[in-house]
Amino acid sequence: MRIVIALGGNALLKRGEPMDAATQRANVRIACERIAEVVPGNDIVVAHGNGPQVGLLALQQAAYEAVAPYPLDVLGAQTEAMIGYVIEQELGNLLPFDKPLATLLTQVEVWADDPAFDHPTKPIGPIYDKESAQRLAADKGWTIAPDGDAFRRVVASPEPRRIFEIRPIRLLLEAGTVVICAGGGGIPTMYDDERKLHGVEAVIDKDLASALLAEQLHADLFVIATDVDGVYADWGTENQRRIATAHPDDFATASFAAGSMGPKVKAAVRFVERTGRPAAIGSLDDISAIVRGAGDAGTVISAG
Repeated sequence: MRIVIALGGNALLKRGEPMDAATQRANVRIACERIAEVVPGNDIVVAHGNGPQVGLLALQQAAYEAVAPYPLDVLGAQTEAMIGYVIEQELGNLLPFDKPLATLLTQVEVWADDPAFDHPTKPIGPIYDKESAQRLAADKGWTIAPDGDAFRRVVASPEPRRIFEIRPIRLLLEAGTVVICAGGGGIPTMYDDERKLHGVEAVIDKDLASALLAEQLHADLFVIATDVDGVYADWGTENQRRIATAHPDDFATASFAAGSMGPKVKAAVRFVERTGRPAAIGSLDDISAIVRGAGDAGTVISAG
């Protein structure tokens, strides 16, 4: 099968852990052990999150004021390369010596008229007190929003429309390569009035970009690997239960947390509706069982 695996941020950094390189590499090593189990006999593409890493780069930039901070598209490219390097290396240590791997910086087109640009919602970077937040908003033109008792910068999260590197990704897959790409939702880019491509101060949802990647690669299966073993009905109550299988219509009126399971369900449903092929949401530890179709792991969404 051709399988696209979207790794959640927990694959790199678990809640409360320090953001040092050794911790992230240790987590990546564990993730790669699970991914390596499904590489034999399959074409594998790995996408991943980058939220904590972009936030850390923003903090490091803030400590050096002699130059203007790099824009978000550049920070996204930096994290794609950094995280892809570690994933590629750790997978390479587990797979046969002659198995090719490649990390590909991935530009994803967004549209200038996307309504998300009028309503920035995606928090990035450090937290600020009210006075500092107001000053930064005035000096840099940022949009600032409350985050608990503090404030954070928020940016637009537009819809992913096109993956520019889709042809080289296909060529790499056809050559038997494990491809790591579309990290953090890809690098947000758009055309200007002169049809020149440039980066955008935005963050694309990782799961929606991964669903588009899976769709454009004609994947047989789209897997969103996270830190829970599936989608739950009545989550957080004594009646909570894992949904083993579902049809996209089953989620038409369902509501899930916007910052966690909501985007994952939306991405999985979108892939199934557009392709007719299945998607699964489940634990990283259960990837082998999900790919085997064991039926006792994850939440499998299908059109059948």
